[in-house]
Amino acid sequence: MKNRSGTYGKTTKTLPLEGGGKRVGMKPLTAVARRLRKHSTDTEGHLWRYLRDRQIEGFKFRRQQPVGSYVVDFVNLEKKVVIELDGGQHAHHPDDRIRDEWLRAEGYQVLRFWDNEVFNNLEGVLETIRDALLTPHPDPLPQGERGDNF
Repeated sequence: MKNRSGTYGKTTKTLPLEGGGKRVGMKPLTAVARRLRKHSTDTEGHLWRYLRDRQIEGFKFRRQQPVGSYVVDFVNLEKKVVIELDGGQHAHHPDDRIRDEWLRAEGYQVLRFWDNEVFNNLEGVLETIRDALLTPHPDPLPQGERGDNF
């Protein structure tokens, strides 16, 4: 490329960053998920200690992960298992049912636990999660919709 002096070679001039140096094109849900990770609840932090670093049968979990138009508390993408923790703010909230229906339609298995279950029955919660990961999904997607190339 010709530079300003009319000779060929590398130019040292760089383009200014759009948006004043902020990430451009970052999806809004990604920003929401990042904020939720930074400000997680005590219950989420407690359970995360047992889900992180592939501690359950070697399965990887992500926390506060965008899935579709939702941000889920925890997800294992390999087995499509979503874990949601509910405090008092989620008691029979209609939006949770809509979200669960959408996730199930996309092939996810949704596990919901009350905050007090995580603190008072952690072994039971972890066993339920482990069983969901090791048990084949009861409603697998049809062959053509799984993304298999067979």
